[in-house]
Amino acid sequence: MTTAPLRTPANTPELVPGASIGDWTRETGLDTWNRFAAVNDEFVPIHMDADAGRAAGMPGAFGQGNLLVSYLHAAVRNWMGESGRILEVSAQFRKPNTKGSITAGGTIIEVTGTDAGTEVLLELWLRDAAGADLAPGTARVLFA
Repeated sequence: MTTAPLRTPANTPELVPGASIGDWTRETGLDTWNRFAAVNDEFVPIHMDADAGRAAGMPGAFGQGNLLVSYLHAAVRNWMGESGRILEVSAQFRKPNTKGSITAGGTIIEVTGTDAGTEVLLELWLRDAAGADLAPGTARVLFA
């Protein structure tokens, strides 16, 4: 990656290391998991049936891991608006997505000028209502 002057289009959020991307909160549960399963053809019993979830060692049915990644993606998309392009989103699953409120957020950890524009590295997190980490991650966004 080359170091170039920072170029950012109009309506770009403040791109300063340490700045928050804000919180993005959703309610999650069987209705959400069922809709996600329908779109992704992912009707797996552990995501639909409490007994199947318990048989897998969980407290009951729980949401899909890919749904957690999509929540992180949505939080980044909401923050950057139309002025950026998501290059990469990654997450590490720490705890199952059980019924209740889930909040995604993050902070800017690096801003770099490149020949293509301004690249931003984000540290992301996804927490349940009790504050437990469900899926920490990172994202790279390009503002051209």
